[in-house]
Amino acid sequence: MRSNPADYQLVTPASLQAVVSLLAAEPGAWLPIAGGTDLMVQYAAGKLPARKLVSIWNLSELRRIEVLPDEIRIGAGCTYTDLREHQTVQREFSLLARAAAWTGGVANQNRGTLGGNIVNASPAADSLPALLVYEADLILVSVRGERRLPYREFHTGYKKTKLAPDELIRTICIARKFSPYFAYTRKVGARNAQAISKVCIAALGRRGGDVVEDIRIALGSVAPVPIRLVETERLLLGQSMDSSLLAVVKKTAIAELRPIDDVRSTARYRSAVVGNLVTEFLEKLGSSEF
Repeated sequence: MRSNPADYQLVTPASLQAVVSLLAAEPGAWLPIAGGTDLMVQYAAGKLPARKLVSIWNLSELRRIEVLPDEIRIGAGCTYTDLREHQTVQREFSLLARAAAWTGGVANQNRGTLGGNIVNASPAADSLPALLVYEADLILVSVRGERRLPYREFHTGYKKTKLAPDELIRTICIARKFSPYFAYTRKVGARNAQAISKVCIAALGRRGGDVVEDIRIALGSVAPVPIRLVETERLLLGQSMDSSLLAVVKKTAIAELRPIDDVRSTARYRSAVVGNLVTEFLEKLGSSEF
């Protein structure tokens, strides 16, 4: 059964302060909505339980990208189109720009926001593995002030986060230190365009000569939350890559994964794909000029 608009209330405060004041006055009663690319699907299907919506779409405080000497600060209301068209994001954070280009079609990219992708907390979201390997921080805001939280700590379980009922994500912060890294990302889905991931990988690597100096590998759509392969990364640090190491790393990555079965794919398939993608990343890193 489709939703009835008369059952819903929508307000559009003019400032971020007005929004957080509303959230504080009735914690948990108001659901923020920006681009609506996730919420409107639930609404159209009659499955959106929230009845009081507060629009944050036009808040200028959430729609800016600031490039500082040491980090980039992306407003939570910035769209995927904003990300894929921004020169600094394209040049220094290609994993994020590529994920933005993968997310839905052009219409969704014009409306969907990075903050919404994070808060929706789908493990299949394309941008989240990139945020993990870039070790992004989130600035959360409420009437109580601001707090800065490492993104890796934000998800606590499937569709569960550390966002308090009276908080919003204001900004996503990423250090500007990844230009010397080799970047690799792949999305595996049922088709080439507008597909929900069966497996999504984002990875960064830096070599010193033949030795791995730093390595970061993150996966989406394989577990209840996006994950980093920390044991696999630890195994690679300080090592010179050769065929015998790659074989061990592939087995380690698969063992660390513990993938899920769901309607889109099987744990067995995901394990095989992840093993192949990690191997491909390392082979490309080994032959790169970074």
